[in-house]
Amino acid sequence: MTAASTRKLFGTDGIRAIAGEAPLDPTTVYSVGLALAHSLRKKTAKPKVIFGRDTRESSPWIAATLAAGLREAGAEVESAGVITTPAVAFLARTHGFQAGVVISASHNPWQDNGIKLFGADGFKLPDALELAIEKEILRHAAQAKVSDPHKFPHLKDNPAFQSDYVQFLIDCVPDLSLSNLKIVADCANGAAAAIAPDLFSRLNRDGRTEIALLNIAPDGRNINAGCGALHPEFVAGEVKALAANLGLTFDGDADRCMLAGAEGNVINGDAILLMAARDLKARGMLTGDLVVATTMSNMGLEAALKRSGIRMARAPVGDRYVLEEMQKDNAALGGEQSGHILFPHLATTGDGLLTALVVLDLVARSGKSIEELSADLKVFPQVIVNVKVREKKPLDSIPAVTAAIRAAEQELQDTGRVVVRYSGTEMLARVMIEAEGEQAMRRHADAIAAAIRKALEA
Repeated sequence: MTAASTRKLFGTDGIRAIAGEAPLDPTTVYSVGLALAHSLRKKTAKPKVIFGRDTRESSPWIAATLAAGLREAGAEVESAGVITTPAVAFLARTHGFQAGVVISASHNPWQDNGIKLFGADGFKLPDALELAIEKEILRHAAQAKVSDPHKFPHLKDNPAFQSDYVQFLIDCVPDLSLSNLKIVADCANGAAAAIAPDLFSRLNRDGRTEIALLNIAPDGRNINAGCGALHPEFVAGEVKALAANLGLTFDGDADRCMLAGAEGNVINGDAILLMAARDLKARGMLTGDLVVATTMSNMGLEAALKRSGIRMARAPVGDRYVLEEMQKDNAALGGEQSGHILFPHLATTGDGLLTALVVLDLVARSGKSIEELSADLKVFPQVIVNVKVREKKPLDSIPAVTAAIRAAEQELQDTGRVVVRYSGTEMLARVMIEAEGEQAMRRHADAIAAAIRKALEA
C-alpha cells in the first residue's frame, strides 16, 4: 500500500473530485490555500506561489478561491493563466517561486477538477508533506466556511510566463528540424491549446512543415471530450485521413503524450520508452542501461529492451513513484504506458509537449518513422477491466478477491502477469492481465472483477 492510500484528500496526483463537491467545495479549496501558505511560511516569511490552470469552466473560481486562502495566510500569488502542468513545475523552479499550484483534473471529464502542488524545486510534494498539509486542511475546513464559489475575484494572468515556457521547450531540442514533415496534433481542448500554436509556429522556422492543430477551441466543457490522450484513436484517424507522417495527442493538462503512425496505428508510452531508451543508449546517456516503467507496462517492452541490452525496473503506477524509483539508481529515463514520460536531464516531471519534441527530434535525426523505430515491440495481449467501487478496502483483506488472483497467477505463471490495484484518482479498481493465451486472460480478468464487484461495487 502506498502512502496515498491512507489519505483522505490527496491521491497519486493531487486532489481530484467533481468541482464544487467535497473535497473541491469552496471551503476546502480555501483551506488548501491557508494550509499551503502556513507550510511555506515555515521557511520563508513572504512565500510566492505561481498558479496555472486548464480550460474547465470551474478552474477560474477554484484558482481564485485557493489564491484567496494563500493571501489570507501571508503568501503572494502570480498566475500564468491557462498553461500545462509541467509548465508550472518549470516556472516554480526557474522563477524563484516557493511553490506551484495547478488547477486541473488532467484526463478526467469537464465536470471534475483538481489541485496539484509542486515545490520550489519543480517536483511534486513528497507524500509526507502532502499528508501534513492535508491534516491542516481538514482542521481549517471544519472552521472557515466559504459558501459562494464566486466570492473572490479571478486572478490576473501574466502571458509572459507562457512565452518563457515555450522558449524552454525549444531550448530543450535546439537542433530540431521539422522540415518536410506533416504533423497532426490533438490538443484535447485543454491546456495544450494555449501553448501548441505558439510553440509549433516558432518551430516551423523555414515554413516547410505542415502542422494541423486540432481541438484548440476550448469552451469550458469540451476538454477531453472524445479526444486527447484517452482517445488516441481520434488523432490516429486524422493522421491517416490527412496522409500525415505522424500524430501527437495530449491529455487535458498536457503532462502526457501518445502518438499515431502514418498508417493510423496508435503508439503508446511503452513504445516511446523503447525508442527513447535506444536513442539515449546510443548516445551514451542511458545511465546504467536502465529504464523505469510501471506495473502496467507490457511484457513486450521488457523483452524488447532486453534485446538491446537494457534493463527494465517496475514502479507502482503514478509518475511520482516512477520518479522515486528512478532517483534510487540515477536513471535517465522512465515513464508509463499512458504517455507520462520522464527525462530528468530536461525536466522534473512528465511533459507531453516535451515528449513530443523529443520524439520529433529522434525521427528527424534517424530518418526513420516512429513505426520503424518501434517495429520489434511485440505486445502481449492485455485486458484491463475497471470496476467502480464504493470504498477502497485493502484488496488483500477480501478472501474471494485474493483467491481469484491466486488462481490466475498459478495458471499463468511465467506466461503472463496479473496486476490488481485501485486508481489513484478515481473510485475504481483496475484489473489488468497479460498472457500469451487470450482466452485464459479474459476468463481470469472477469473472475477477479466479479469478485471485486460482489464485495465493493458502488
